[in-house]
Amino acid sequence: MTQLLVSRRIGNLVGFLACAGMLAFGYYLQFVVGLEPCPLCIIQRLLLLAIGLAFLAAAVHHPAGRVGAGLYGGAIALFAALGIAVAGRHVWLQHIPAEQRPACGPALDFLLSTFGPFEGLARVLRGSGECGAVDWTLLSFSIPEWTLVAFVAFVAWAVWMARRP
Repeated sequence: MTQLLVSRRIGNLVGFLACAGMLAFGYYLQFVVGLEPCPLCIIQRLLLLAIGLAFLAAAVHHPAGRVGAGLYGGAIALFAALGIAVAGRHVWLQHIPAEQRPACGPALDFLLSTFGPFEGLARVLRGSGECGAVDWTLLSFSIPEWTLVAFVAFVAWAVWMARRP
């Protein structure tokens, strides 16, 4: 019974459910509470979606060997590492003084349609004033801080799952 509960398939399914729960909570905050996500929040959501889909693919495929498990774990860890970078930048923007923050910028869809995907993404990652606002906290941590913790946990979980027999 214990072997079943800690199998890679169940572990990857747990990772998928964690990502789905985080995304659901983000949409709850957006559509029920009324918090509008900034461009960095949207990128973090996309990375959560990518991590969740990779966890789901690993759970459904359930490769028998370490190589397949390692490939899934590596993909998940890569997406989560990108998430750490984006969430870390977001947390940094929230902690610098308001007068040193970049000016508020245009919406993500405008940036991507005007400047293209690469330049638009580069402008988003530089951050803007609305990314520095803290609209909601839980236990005195903001949403990007909690997301940063989750991305670190996903890296650790993916590596641990890939190393399971």
